[in-house]
Amino acid sequence: MGVNRINFRDPHAQREGLGRKLVHLLLLLGFVWFIGFLIFAGFIPREVKDGTSRTDAIVVLTGGGDRLAEGFRLLGAGVSPRLLITGVAEGVTLQQVIEKMGADKSVAPRNLLDCCVTLGYEAGNTVGNAVETAAWVRDNKVQSVRLVTANYHMKRSQLEFHRTLPGITIIPHPVFPKEVQDSWWFVKPSLIGLIVGEYHKFIGAWGRGLLQDLLLWSGQMQETGDWSWPEMTLPDLSWPDWLKLP
Repeated sequence: MGVNRINFRDPHAQREGLGRKLVHLLLLLGFVWFIGFLIFAGFIPREVKDGTSRTDAIVVLTGGGDRLAEGFRLLGAGVSPRLLITGVAEGVTLQQVIEKMGADKSVAPRNLLDCCVTLGYEAGNTVGNAVETAAWVRDNKVQSVRLVTANYHMKRSQLEFHRTLPGITIIPHPVFPKEVQDSWWFVKPSLIGLIVGEYHKFIGAWGRGLLQDLLLWSGQMQETGDWSWPEMTLPDLSWPDWLKLP
């Protein structure tokens, strides 16, 4: 014979307890997000660590005239014999690319444009930049590249390029757009929005890569029975250049 148990707990109090747990969870997630954002912002490069080592090629990701100007300057300085500009809009010519640089167009080495500059039209985002560069690297037997993009975009670019170009030496060469050179960026809504957006894209890129690695590992395990942990592409977390150790 069943025994009916009387529940002395107030349903309203139970709902309040669940609500408090949900609030605590949201607060915890917000705290983790905020700490992650501070770490991400702290690791944004503030200087070029290696601006002189020679590489087989320079790769510039479109997105600003300052990136193009720096790529052409490096080519003219002899840091590398070849330059790939990836992510160019379909139909845009090299001369049009140079004209869009405005006052900086004079840095383009005219004697090297025909022989040493390649425009890539296939990429529409950072993943596409990496894929397009990987194909070009294979075709030209390139073993090392100098990667030129904005400093706030560099960590995500490195993540995608290391994933797509295994075994290729990649030297980061950030440029510093005027809009992100403000020391008071953290009180400027537009700059906060820019860096928060890049932070979210970085998390998405890392999470997508982690999921792909796990799926590949799972398939490999089922086919071969090999349980060894796969090599995963981790974010480049070298010590921030603004925080020097004694």
